Amino acid sequence: MTERNTDFLLELLNTASPSSYEMEIQHKWMEAMKPYADEVRTDNSGNVIAVKNPEAEVKVMLAGHCDEIALVVNRIGDDGYIYIYKMGGVNPKAAVGMKVEILGAHGNLSGVIGVNAQHHGGLKGDFELDDLFIDCGAKSKEEVEKYVQIGDLAIYKRTPEVMMNRYVSGRGLDNRTGQFIVGEVIRRLADEEVNVGVYAASTVNEETNMGGAYFAAAGIEPTMAIACDVTFATDYPGVDKKKHGDVKLEEGPVLAKGAPINRNMNAMLEGAAEQRSIPVQYELTSRATGTDADRMRLTGKGVPVSLVSLPLRYMHSPVETASFEDIEQCIELLVTFIRNMDGTESLNPLDLK
Repeated sequence: MTERNTDFLLELLNTASPSSYEMEIQHKWMEAMKPYADEVRTDNSGNVIAVKNPEAEVKVMLAGHCDEIALVVNRIGDDGYIYIYKMGGVNPKAAVGMKVEILGAHGNLSGVIGVNAQHHGGLKGDFELDDLFIDCGAKSKEEVEKYVQIGDLAIYKRTPEVMMNRYVSGRGLDNRTGQFIVGEVIRRLADEEVNVGVYAASTVNEETNMGGAYFAAAGIEPTMAIACDVTFATDYPGVDKKKHGDVKLEEGPVLAKGAPINRNMNAMLEGAAEQRSIPVQYELTSRATGTDADRMRLTGKGVPVSLVSLPLRYMHSPVETASFEDIEQCIELLVTFIRNMDGTESLNPLDLK
């Protein structure tokens, strides 16, 4: 990855994009895509779709969701404390003691998630997010309501960091990295002749309902679709690899295997990886993938799908961590996959030899 491209990834990671409130990041991604795509379109769910070769009969959809998990204002106490619920899979234990920014209806507001001092007994046992609160320095409900109303969203106030010139760490790598990857595929193919149409979709709402992926695929009617997401790395202390598999950073993209996955597409991806000497890892998705692939697959007459994932440490925490090398290899894998297509490939697994 070049310095310029790394800067754009960090810009995306610095942009608030809570599920249901992705407008700012979508505008940035859309403007970045315009010089490289033949057309850029949007839809009424808030997706942005950059298209290469729109006249082609065969359509390859690449989906990377841009939304991140967040907190949502649930109640404002008379004393000015703000009580919260989750927008997506928020881990309450990771929230304790974090700085936050509330994206208020009448202006943004900084605050902290309060925690009982250990001297006073600390936090006891299991707890939920609605047991926690935000302290924004207000003394009354009326003071808070000058900025915030019920339903406003809040994100962790966390700047992404580059570690050892090797890894990037921050909030919401799930899945602004996927949004970045599908955009890079369009950028790298911009000056090339390809035999298929490429539809890079920055989708919304994956963390909450996957509705964006459904809207996008229903509108595109793709021949095939690949979800570009993240998956659980298990290469750090305390993870049971016997239970959760063996996935490492800097060991390459992760391909899914299971009932939802089209075997022909996986074979094509494996061939592209071998061609470029890209290492590949695997994960099992026996029944469902838990990604945009599940919704894309069930649109229209049915869409063959595959899943290419970036290994990610510390999922759904403020310190998600991924490898620049793995990001680059995900991009190159998808670019090679598309370059190799002549538009006559069979997606019927009965045709596999």
